[in-house]
Amino acid sequence: MLLVIDLGNTTLTLGLFDQGVLSHQWRLSTDHRRTEDEFGLQFLGLMENCGCRPEDLEGIILSSVVPPLTEWVFKACQDYLKITPVLVNADLKLNIKILYDNPNAVGADRIADAVAVQSKFGGPACIIDFGTATTFNALTSNAEYLGGAILPGIGIAAEALVSRAAKLPPVELVAPPSVIGRNTVHAMQAGLIIGYVALVEGMVDRFRKELGAKMKVIGTGGHIQRIADQTRVIDHVDSWLTLEGLKIIWEMNH
Repeated sequence: MLLVIDLGNTTLTLGLFDQGVLSHQWRLSTDHRRTEDEFGLQFLGLMENCGCRPEDLEGIILSSVVPPLTEWVFKACQDYLKITPVLVNADLKLNIKILYDNPNAVGADRIADAVAVQSKFGGPACIIDFGTATTFNALTSNAEYLGGAILPGIGIAAEALVSRAAKLPPVELVAPPSVIGRNTVHAMQAGLIIGYVALVEGMVDRFRKELGAKMKVIGTGGHIQRIADQTRVIDHVDSWLTLEGLKIIWEMNH
């Protein structure tokens, strides 16, 4: 069995692969106060809940965009699961060539996403990850990762709107009945959901002008369904794309 871990700013996502098939997956909140022991006990509990033991693990691979917590998760795997994880970076053997100015500045989750898309769909492709940040990533037909665009995620946008505008209330992130809101809640939902859809459609159009008409659009991340339900520009929705990419990277380096 292979344990894959994606440590994000908002969500800690884990997956367990059994003979190459994703058999279990979990999305947990990233708690910046959690200690190595708390991470380790949590990992043990998740494995025990699905009937697995640390001895069943063949390996662990970790991607992280949260440097202060990377060490704790890394050591938790060593001390509690008795395996030293592979830490994802641009220096590993990959099925893509990273053409970013500084390859080691590319987020590990973006690398995993691009590796998965290259393996499952090939390029050219625009990969959109709807997480704490929303990232657009460009993959060419020659398996070259060019870079992309990073903007605040829809959750951050909603929090900022409420915190900076005294009369605006927190709202559920769902599509309103109409793009023209007849009350404050619907107006905010129109701006957040329909506005993000328009942003995505506009960015996809601009990416296609650079990558070519055959460009595929793949969406992933915790907020993907909120957007995918409102637009036709996303060709494939894969909520666990990053986990698949981590598995592929581990296999390529063993």
